[in-house]
Amino acid sequence: MLPPLRQILTIGKWEVRRSATTMPREVLPVAVVLFILLIVVTGYTQESGIHLQDRMYTAGVNSADTGAIILGDPRFTIYLGTAGDTDLTISPPDVRWGDTDRGKAALKAFQTDYNRYQTAQYNREDDLFAAYPLWIDVQYVRSELDFTATEAGTGVSGAPNPYVNPVPDRPVQVVDEPSADIGYTKEELRSELVGTEGEDSTVARYTDVVAGEGALGDFKTPSQLTPPLPFDAIVLVFVFIFPLYFTSQFYMMSVMNERIERRGEILLSSPLRPSAIVIGKMLPYLVVMIVVTTILSLTTGETTIVLAAVFPVILFFLAAALLIGMAARSFKELSFISIFFSTVATSYLFFPSIFANIHVISLISPLTLIIYAIEGTPFTLANYFYSTFLFWVTAAILFAICIINFNEERLFTLHPLREKVREYIGSAVSEKYPFVSLFGITLFSIPFVLMAQLMLLVLLFNLPMPFSLVVLIFAAAFIEEWAKSIGIYAIAVERPAFLTWRNVIFASLAVMAGFFLGEKLLLFATLAQISESIFGAALFSSLQVLWMPLTLHFTGAFITISLLKVFGKRVYPLALVVASLVHGMYNLYFITGGF
Repeated sequence: MLPPLRQILTIGKWEVRRSATTMPREVLPVAVVLFILLIVVTGYTQESGIHLQDRMYTAGVNSADTGAIILGDPRFTIYLGTAGDTDLTISPPDVRWGDTDRGKAALKAFQTDYNRYQTAQYNREDDLFAAYPLWIDVQYVRSELDFTATEAGTGVSGAPNPYVNPVPDRPVQVVDEPSADIGYTKEELRSELVGTEGEDSTVARYTDVVAGEGALGDFKTPSQLTPPLPFDAIVLVFVFIFPLYFTSQFYMMSVMNERIERRGEILLSSPLRPSAIVIGKMLPYLVVMIVVTTILSLTTGETTIVLAAVFPVILFFLAAALLIGMAARSFKELSFISIFFSTVATSYLFFPSIFANIHVISLISPLTLIIYAIEGTPFTLANYFYSTFLFWVTAAILFAICIINFNEERLFTLHPLREKVREYIGSAVSEKYPFVSLFGITLFSIPFVLMAQLMLLVLLFNLPMPFSLVVLIFAAAFIEEWAKSIGIYAIAVERPAFLTWRNVIFASLAVMAGFFLGEKLLLFATLAQISESIFGAALFSSLQVLWMPLTLHFTGAFITISLLKVFGKRVYPLALVVASLVHGMYNLYFITGGF
């Protein structure tokens, strides 16, 4: 049940005032001056460019005409004469360079400059079509590659017989030859080519997103063609995610400030609900993140689509920031944990988007939807659900855990991170209904398990087979066994007497039921496409045969709980390894056709 809106707004206003008055008065003028200097420096840099590589290399030339090749490159300091000690010596037709890393780098820079010099000469030829006899009409189409056929073990025919003429298996259709007239005069072509001299074609790919097509539309010379770079997607969506993560840090630090010297004790003693405090403190940062996203999305013209894709990511960042702020013992520990979280979250968001329009794996990241919006590629409501469902669910679970534990005992006790996590999990265990609690904990751990396994899927996607498949099988098994055991481990630490053999069996059954139901509800609903590939089969194998995963989940949980009962909580890591090996060997046997 949500708290009254009036309470949320009251806390939100208080958070804004507190944030505005946190900075000391003597620091504020300095911050204003630094901000103004930042604007001035940014404007100057945009006007004059970045010159970190200026005068990095020295080059000796035999004549002024030769020096003209690299005259416009600020990286070179040019000397007339070839007898000096320089990184590069140019005396046509010879080019000599120093046997050092800088000499080799200077040679590479010269090769780039020489190619541009040649292009400039071609652009000024009287007979332009002799210099460029081939003009390419570039038409981009969406890739429809099917990765499921070869990865699923489907047989593929061998190479054709080179001594037999190929025979088409379908009727031959005559294709009309394209017209040789491209619709532009020679001088129009020349003007466009001269205007793009010295332009970095890689950078131009990104400016085209905002500026649109050039004067000649899609016609290009072969030298203007740039192969698709895998980092295009990262560059396009980075501006959306970085401000969101940066803003969530302030929410994290705000929660941490309440815990320092028990400053938040007065707030906790008020009649406000914990949910009102959590949501109210979050509200200003949520509004800022939405406003920033809206402003950035105006450049794409698809504000609604971008906001819909980014909003669950915003909630996920804020939920994680709240949990980290509540669990860290100091600002130093908070920094380490937040950096680790940012690395993992950024990898999960960015790596899949590299494969946008290439493979279905890209759809596990909401950033892929932003790329679709920028490129004008349509997507369905099912694609949106597929990309954002895990972020909605995990954010809701994290907020629920934090609200339940937002009390004096949890906030003001300084326990190690592992103990904090165990306490948070233990708070969900009912003394009266422990098996129902274990069922629920295991069930709600499924979204986090799936998120971690999909992260593994992305990281191992391009590694060679079968190495990637074997690593994925055992790593995914370890994640599952850890998730199935966290509830029982929390009980074993707080109530060791609970682990009787009767309770071990019933606890294993509860974990088995929770995990199996979670897989049925979540995996079948969201991963129909990925599960068709060999990698998906490695993650979600044997779900089609119901008794097998039931037995597997029971066995894994029983191994871990039994070892905890016999040897105590100290063998928990070893118990996880043993259960994971059994789980992984089963999956490997199933994948290789053992059943």
